[in-house]
Amino acid sequence: MSAATDAVRVPPRSNPFGQSIRDSLIVARRNLIRMGRIPEMLIFGLIQPVMFVVLFTYVFGGSIQVGSSTSTQAYREFLMAGIFAQTVTFATAGAGAGIADDMHKGLIDRFRSLPMARGAVLTGRTIADLVQTALTLVVLAAVALIVGWRTHENLGKVLAGFGLLLLFGYAFSWIGALIGLSVRTPEAATSGGLIWLFPLTFISNAFVDANQMPSFLRHIAEWNPFSAAVQACRELFGNLPPGFRTPDAWPMQHPVWASLIWSVVIILIFRTLAVRKYRSAAA
Repeated sequence: MSAATDAVRVPPRSNPFGQSIRDSLIVARRNLIRMGRIPEMLIFGLIQPVMFVVLFTYVFGGSIQVGSSTSTQAYREFLMAGIFAQTVTFATAGAGAGIADDMHKGLIDRFRSLPMARGAVLTGRTIADLVQTALTLVVLAAVALIVGWRTHENLGKVLAGFGLLLLFGYAFSWIGALIGLSVRTPEAATSGGLIWLFPLTFISNAFVDANQMPSFLRHIAEWNPFSAAVQACRELFGNLPPGFRTPDAWPMQHPVWASLIWSVVIILIFRTLAVRKYRSAAA
């Protein structure tokens, strides 16, 4: 027999990057199927932002000055970018609770025993959460249109605003993943995912004009990553109120770039930490 016949055939090495993508999509599909079988998860996730839209619009609208206006319509348009941003960041708690629940049930250990990419479980989970967040934003935008919210820019800028929101929400879902891997129960993950979000969202320009805050709070709000995302969306939606004075801080002068930079930095840092924690986590 020839040497060519006797040679041992070695199968070509698979592409690790391609395998990681395939594994992540499989895990994402699994989580989306699970979410579809529990529709109350999506319904309950919609109740809070819809309540915020209605309450802030009809209770506070007309009594809070934004720019040089106190009209209900000006505040309504000013408010919606903040509500959208709050909705995508509050999804952090759900992401953390879902991963903590999988750990509590031992599912993470079963995934770790399979020949799959290390980060695929977490990436798949965050992709599924991103899809759920996108659906929530669609419904929330429809509710906002019903109560009178309007955009004043072209369709491309409006879609870019929503794309920026989804990227920002995806970045925060990695914070939720790290929290979910670091606690013992889903209840602790939910609490841990929300307790720091309230000061983050309220010490910002989401619900009030930051120019009206005390000096020390105003500086915190202006450099808050959440404020950059909100300001970017207001500019892309054309929702800056009449007489609004943009703060001099760099993130407020360049909110789109600031939001993109913050999102990428958060993803790089917390994805690295979450994958490292996943490798050593025990149910």
